[in-house]
Amino acid sequence: MEQHSEGLRVMVIDDSKTIRRTAETLLKKVGCEVITAVDGFDALAKIADTRPNIIFVDIMMPRLDGYQTCALIKNNSAFKSTPVIMLSSKDGLFDKAKGRIVGSDQYLTKPFSKEELLGAIKAHVPEFTPVEHAS
Repeated sequence: MEQHSEGLRVMVIDDSKTIRRTAETLLKKVGCEVITAVDGFDALAKIADTRPNIIFVDIMMPRLDGYQTCALIKNNSAFKSTPVIMLSSKDGLFDKAKGRIVGSDQYLTKPFSKEELLGAIKAHVPEFTPVEHAS
């Protein structure tokens, strides 16, 4: 049975308000429920309560970076199967490799497009069907 994006919980962790707002706007337009966090600590405090279906995390953040955040999520037995997509403005091989080592499922380079964002969700949450709302 298809799961429409109604109720699909997506967490976006980024210290950039612009990136959080952009992702939130794009995802809400297709019916997702969006939880935002400003850094890894903020995210870890919210994950247990919100139980997101998929998580997008920026690499370069103060306090707890994306690699550390991803590693902590993947080391928690309750969340290790939750897809984690790394977000970075750097498109380097080293960054992608390091992301894989800490358990990330995919790597998106910023700025990302709506298609890239939705494509990542579809790849890791196959039952996801975006709902196009009339603007």
